[in-house]
Amino acid sequence: MTGYESGNGWEILIGDCRTAMRICVPDQSVQMCVTSPPYFGLRDYGHKGQLGLEETPEKYIIAMVEVFREVKRVLKDDGVLWLNIGDSYASYRDGKATPDTTRGDSTGTLVPKGSAKNRSAATFSDSGIKHKDLIGIPWMLAFALRADGWYLRQDIIWSKPNPMPESVTDRCTKAHEYMFLLSKSERYYFDNEVIKEPVAGSTVSRLQQPTLASQQGSTRVPFKTNGNMKAVGGIETRNRRSVWNVATRPYKGAHFATFPPALIEPCILAGSRPGDIVLDPFMGSGTTAQVALQHGRRVIGCELNNEYVPLIKQRIHSL
Repeated sequence: MTGYESGNGWEILIGDCRTAMRICVPDQSVQMCVTSPPYFGLRDYGHKGQLGLEETPEKYIIAMVEVFREVKRVLKDDGVLWLNIGDSYASYRDGKATPDTTRGDSTGTLVPKGSAKNRSAATFSDSGIKHKDLIGIPWMLAFALRADGWYLRQDIIWSKPNPMPESVTDRCTKAHEYMFLLSKSERYYFDNEVIKEPVAGSTVSRLQQPTLASQQGSTRVPFKTNGNMKAVGGIETRNRRSVWNVATRPYKGAHFATFPPALIEPCILAGSRPGDIVLDPFMGSGTTAQVALQHGRRVIGCELNNEYVPLIKQRIHSL
């Protein structure tokens, strides 16, 4: 660890998050973690020791398991982890970036991903991954964490109405990522009431039918129904569903991918109470800290690059 900053309700541990958590964060001291680690082979942050540029997907997964093993140690027994992770293609060929290794910037201009070399199909020959294959990083990581003792509770689809443009013509433009919900124990703290969503107008009309109680349910099995129609939730709200439609939002001053606050707000509200500690091992621009503090939580975060700390503090102090 190379540095430490703190203030009213927040701490920033500067350095490799594995070392920082091991030195500074006690066992079972954190209620929840919400984070987005560097994706495999997609971005070079220009810092020695950064995660995401491992030689193979397997080495990347091993490094991520090490990170989240420390997260599990510091979580309370009823704590949860919300993990946002994107996928990568094996598509670097003959020393040149192919369409699957380029993306549009905010003006639609195609720019090469500078760290695509570690996604050469030749690197994955032992894994059976070919040039142009989707690697499957999110599920590789989810299954590895499950094997390491985590409970894999749900996959949330982050649907992006404003995805980055892509130059590919032989597949659809990628417009989603995964948010996994994992827990340390079989039973854990989860406040589903606080993140319920409004029901559709058609549902309200259906629930107000005077004959609702006498209507029969499904008859998919011959001569058998599920009984009378029942409402799941109430007439105004329903249990939040597993596809979250959240637009990406750039943050002025950040030259790297940032969390949209609307994506992590329900995670923090459902996974913690006011006064609880929220952990983010990959702080980046500090979105997690900002949203957690806005909702009366405390924050511990890790950031490898000391140059990002002023940006994080600026967001915190703007509250």
